[in-house]
Amino acid sequence: MENILFDFMSKYVSLTEEEKNIILSFDIFHSVKKGTILLKEGQKSKSSYFVLKGCIRTYYVSDNEEKTTAFYTEMEALTPPCVITQTPSEYYVSCIEDTLLTISNSDMEAEVNDKFPKFETLCRKLSEENLAKQQINFDEFKTSSPEQRYLNLLEKRPDLIQRVPQYQLASYLGIKPESLSRVRARITEKNK
Repeated sequence: MENILFDFMSKYVSLTEEEKNIILSFDIFHSVKKGTILLKEGQKSKSSYFVLKGCIRTYYVSDNEEKTTAFYTEMEALTPPCVITQTPSEYYVSCIEDTLLTISNSDMEAEVNDKFPKFETLCRKLSEENLAKQQINFDEFKTSSPEQRYLNLLEKRPDLIQRVPQYQLASYLGIKPESLSRVRARITEKNK
């Protein structure tokens, strides 16, 4: 597991053996079963997640209905807003597959950043990339039809189509499952 993480990190910064050993000294690698809820609405947390293998999602529960806001798969990181604001979470984070994660907390991160400033650089670069990606995704979502959202998903994240239950995909796209079925049928018909 650590090699997957270190290979990813090496795209941004070079690590010495000492730095790798510091990271390994923290108990950050976790194997989590499908269905596990990592964070609940109303819960406080200091945990950040990095997916090595598997898939997690964020969702709200509104009027007894789950509203999926994001999926995080291999080499994607999630720091829930409640970690930064130090307030109770407004949403849930759960595993939709058996997942291998790194789970760190703000105290660990501060300690590592103090000892090795390059980690702060790494975190800043990842945060900037993540922010830009989220802004693009938000803008595309707000300006596209449900059919275009599905086509964008097929183009940019086709793996989700096979990995995620249809009702969660539909929620993520802002439509009902039966509407997703109609969208898929229209696209299939157009491609004949």
